[in-house]
Amino acid sequence: MSFSVNDPFLYLLSAIIVAFVIAQSFFFLVKASRRARQMGIATATVRKTILSSALFSIAPAISILVGVITLSNFIGLPFPWLRLSVLGAVTYELPAATIAAGTMGASVKETITDPQVFSAIAWTMTLGIISGIVLVLFGLKRIRRGMRSITGKDKRWGEIVMDSLFLGMVSAFVGMLFADIRSGLPGFIPIAVALVSALMMGICGVLIKVCKMSWLEQYALPLCMLCAMALSIPLTALMA
Repeated sequence: MSFSVNDPFLYLLSAIIVAFVIAQSFFFLVKASRRARQMGIATATVRKTILSSALFSIAPAISILVGVITLSNFIGLPFPWLRLSVLGAVTYELPAATIAAGTMGASVKETITDPQVFSAIAWTMTLGIISGIVLVLFGLKRIRRGMRSITGKDKRWGEIVMDSLFLGMVSAFVGMLFADIRSGLPGFIPIAVALVSALMMGICGVLIKVCKMSWLEQYALPLCMLCAMALSIPLTALMA
């Protein structure tokens, strides 16, 4: 029996789940609009809020689309479409899939043809995120109480703790940049791309803070990702 990561059955399953998520979104949109009318909020205000929210969702959607395209190169389109339509965590999905593929001896440059390899990647991506969901479900209130306790006593210390948590999360992915440096110049491509992306983010930060371009906050991430990916193309062609 042949296996395809783009099998129509996978498209069907993904479409059903994505349609359910979209329907759920519309359900709460209607409920919220009705509640706004009951509270006496002007219709023009509600429409403006919906329109601005829709426009600002375009920027994060670009980075998610980039993740879908990247993942579709080796695990097909339906599964990444499903994963990132529901979760949208590009920073998790791509490294998880890459690590799982490497463990199974598969290349991320070629389409997966072995159903066992695809299954291992899919289960790794799915089960790996459950711990976060469980932690939020049962431990969010306790975590928030702890954070409020820290920030209540010393606001500056609370900011340091939050920055440390963020840097710790980023550090967990930094190791992947240095995974292939022993292979020569091609191994330094991920490092160069990451540095350019960081430089672009720094420039965006200056524009936001100094030039007061607050609208750029929503577009900084996808802009930096696209610029870094565009740089990787000539670098790969030059060093390959």
